[in-house]
Amino acid sequence: MSYLTPTPDGGLCWGPLVSGHLVRRYQRFLADVEIAGQVVTAHTPNTGRMTGCSEPGRPVWLSRQDRPGRKYPLTLEMIEMPGALVGVNTMVPNRLAAAAARAGRLAELTGPAALVENEVTIGHSRLDLRLTDPSGQTVMVEVKNCTLAEQGVAYFPDAVTARGAKHLDELASLAQAGQRAALLILVQRVDAARFRPADQIDPEWGRRLRAAAGQGMEIWAYRADLSLEKISLGPALPVEL
Repeated sequence: MSYLTPTPDGGLCWGPLVSGHLVRRYQRFLADVEIAGQVVTAHTPNTGRMTGCSEPGRPVWLSRQDRPGRKYPLTLEMIEMPGALVGVNTMVPNRLAAAAARAGRLAELTGPAALVENEVTIGHSRLDLRLTDPSGQTVMVEVKNCTLAEQGVAYFPDAVTARGAKHLDELASLAQAGQRAALLILVQRVDAARFRPADQIDPEWGRRLRAAAGQGMEIWAYRADLSLEKISLGPALPVEL
């Protein structure tokens, strides 16, 4: 993802983006996009259903990565829904969270992170980030990309996720053992004002989220501010369990 360049304020600048219109999203990781009158297939790094942000005909923006051996050079990054750009690439939130931590943008840390480690394995678990704040305290963080919003409320997940429930159990176990652990919900759309678990989609995930929170796991929810030039960390959102 070299097309994303960190900015001094903890955001990320996009490289050149290609515009088009969504024809269809299918097979989880593929989308057909019309660009300048031609339909091409693009990689779509999103394991969810993309409910509410995969409407055919909507404007979309894609990055191009011409690496040797890559089958689909284009990657779907954003779709324009009524009233909001929505970021659908689930790899972006990890990069944004790391950049924001280094710049001191996460209120849950005491300042800019002294150390940011990616894909950290603890026992049989691998979590997205280990952040060390200026005091030397570490926090294990699992980052989730949230794209579903209705009437100003962001919801996660948008599909049943057994793997996501397992992550909650892992974080809860760490918290019970005295290790600071957090779930970071990154809402990649600007029309959300608060966050709730999507009990209407995956009630088991919601149940385990509440259980993990009761065992000491922290829940951080932030909105991302999206434009065609950059993505940056927006305000923290209230979490309603």
